[in-house]
Amino acid sequence: MKTKIYLIVALFGVLMIYSCAPAYIPNVVNAPLLSNKGEFQARLNGGVSGVDPQFSYAITDNIGMMINGSYNFRDDTDSYHKHYFIESGLGYYGKLKEAGRFEVFGGYGYGDVKTDVFWQPGWINYTNGYYHRIFIQPSIGAVTDVFEGSFSTRFVLVNMHFRDGNGYDSPANNSFNTFVEPVFTTKIGYKYVKFVMQIGFSIPVNNNYNDYYNYQPFIFSMGANLKFGQKYLDK
Repeated sequence: MKTKIYLIVALFGVLMIYSCAPAYIPNVVNAPLLSNKGEFQARLNGGVSGVDPQFSYAITDNIGMMINGSYNFRDDTDSYHKHYFIESGLGYYGKLKEAGRFEVFGGYGYGDVKTDVFWQPGWINYTNGYYHRIFIQPSIGAVTDVFEGSFSTRFVLVNMHFRDGNGYDSPANNSFNTFVEPVFTTKIGYKYVKFVMQIGFSIPVNNNYNDYYNYQPFIFSMGANLKFGQKYLDK
């Protein structure tokens, strides 16, 4: 057990070191696996994207909504990065027999970032700007009183607007950059409170982004999930 904990801590450290001042950092994927009308979840994550609060609510027995945020600030001798991001989404969810769950969410987010980025291969410049992002996110998994597990793939379209320290616009402004972001999420605890961990990747599909901006290729977080209003099956 201690070995597993050490491996998790080591992995977290490696990811933090690797994530040196990227312009685009994917936030934690919110995969609530809702069960019924009136269910509410609140989740706080900490990881390579910084601090990510998340909220989800089941409006009906099949329609759910979510609000997600992300904030990070890092300033050291090697890199500088500060961002905030907020998004909202609406989705459809359903059950697969007793424990099985599926859902598809889609939505829009806005982010503001100041960071060191690669404007051209071989040299770095300070920049600041903002970006718009739309996403669609299917998930499938299982829910019990003690354990929840899911696999999600988030497809995102990011529109960047950046200007360097000298006031020059990036040549890639207004271009659309697509990413595929598959993640695994596990939650362990009992009914209302569960420890949650997520690991995955952010994979660029086109090349508009890579020539001008750095990005965070890993998604990793740990946190706590609170749940209210679920009609539990296990007695």
